[in-house]
Amino acid sequence: MAEISLTRARTIIRKTLQKGREMNLKPLSVVVLDAGGHVKAFEREDGAPPGRFDIAQGKAYGAVMLGMPGSAQMARAEQQPYFMAAVNGLYGGKVVPVPGGVLVKARNGAVIGAVGVTGDTSDNDVTAALSGIEGAGLIGEG
Repeated sequence: MAEISLTRARTIIRKTLQKGREMNLKPLSVVVLDAGGHVKAFEREDGAPPGRFDIAQGKAYGAVMLGMPGSAQMARAEQQPYFMAAVNGLYGGKVVPVPGGVLVKARNGAVIGAVGVTGDTSDNDVTAALSGIEGAGLIGEG
């Protein structure tokens, strides 16, 4: 099974933050998780609040554990709030079901991890994440 190397994880973060600067976004925090939901790499830009790690991780964790990006999780939460509340309970409250959690796929379509971005609007977080993932030669689903 393919996995996200540390080098690729760092590239995703670097390219995500670069896109954030190009878009003049607020300071971002970016986490890359492997397919098992474990942190591969994390960076928080200067000026980003310290609590952003947990938000970024929750966005990515929900994406990888449920196999759906944050936008799909949010739609599911709006349609089936009891289901998403139960899922979040099963995962110890770690899921943040909003855009900014982006699946990372290998070229063959296999999910190999997720990226969580927080700091600006959810839509901007997704745009930055997708740019970082593509910059690392992988496919993002936001």
